[in-house]
Amino acid sequence: MRQIDLNQIDVIAPNFKKRYSGVTSTVIRLVPLQAREIAICSATPDLPPEVPQVKPAVLWSMSRRGPSGARVWHARRNNEMVAGLALKYLLGKKLKLLFTSAGQRRHTGFTRWMIRQMDAVIATSARSASYLEREATVIRHGIDCDLFSPAADKAAVRRQLDLPEDGLLVGCFGRIRHQKGNDLYIKAMIEACRANPRVRGLMMGRATADNESFLAALKAEVAEAGLSDRILFRDEVPVELLPLHFQALDLYVAPQRWEGFGLTPLEAMSCGAPAVATRVGAFEELVLPGETGTLCEIEDLGQITADVINLLSDETRLAEMSAKARAQVAETFRIEGEARAIIAVYRRLLGS
Repeated sequence: MRQIDLNQIDVIAPNFKKRYSGVTSTVIRLVPLQAREIAICSATPDLPPEVPQVKPAVLWSMSRRGPSGARVWHARRNNEMVAGLALKYLLGKKLKLLFTSAGQRRHTGFTRWMIRQMDAVIATSARSASYLEREATVIRHGIDCDLFSPAADKAAVRRQLDLPEDGLLVGCFGRIRHQKGNDLYIKAMIEACRANPRVRGLMMGRATADNESFLAALKAEVAEAGLSDRILFRDEVPVELLPLHFQALDLYVAPQRWEGFGLTPLEAMSCGAPAVATRVGAFEELVLPGETGTLCEIEDLGQITADVINLLSDETRLAEMSAKARAQVAETFRIEGEARAIIAVYRRLLGS
């Protein structure tokens, strides 16, 4: 990891959370790409070495001004907004405060107050923007379409990951908790496996200590159905192995009850796996019903199950949707477009 001189940095994108999350993933993907065009780094306890970064402790002693005058402080979490306000108003650092909001619910009074103090706001979807009480620039997340791309040999990818090489593999990835709808996925997959002997399932992700009993109940439900050899559970994998797991899939299920934005359907579609998704987060802006997947109402287990079974019953149609899914993401949701749009906001705040 190279040394960063904060005196030469125009934009700071803090990432104060040590545990991996969707926001952390965004910083990991964007900052190295943006660093090719603008002087940016993250302030973080620990990110991969390819991300230009400094430790948060050095922020207190950094120069008051950056090379272009005021620096941009790009917060994505409440605690990062608090830190930006402290740096600006308590320590006198010359900062332009920017916040990205992915939330799709009314913010608390304190959060609304902090958002009003920002010099600019980005929303990750039109729905997120509708919950803000001020003007926001809508910039949807993008995908590294070179990294997340269809596999030339799906069976070889599955072999490498010790997954079943035959049949149709349906995935559901991410944190394991009630709001993510993992229980809906498991129930749908039990019925899909009963309806089609070629179907396999893979649920992958980390359950925090308070969700371990939830995960245990899901495993017990699969075992009781006699499907432990067909519906598989895997723990969270390193970031670099995630694209391979998406490449192994034929279909992806995103059954969330709540979501801020939700990158996993995009990552799956970019790898050629259509998505069955609920109408939360930005999913309605990502999935084209009948072309790249389907959209279901929240908690509509019957529709989720029916859509999974129907899509897997016609492999010719599934292959057509796979090609359309990849083409749509490659055309509309490239990470390069997201990076450019955010840099344009940075340059506006920097006055250049």
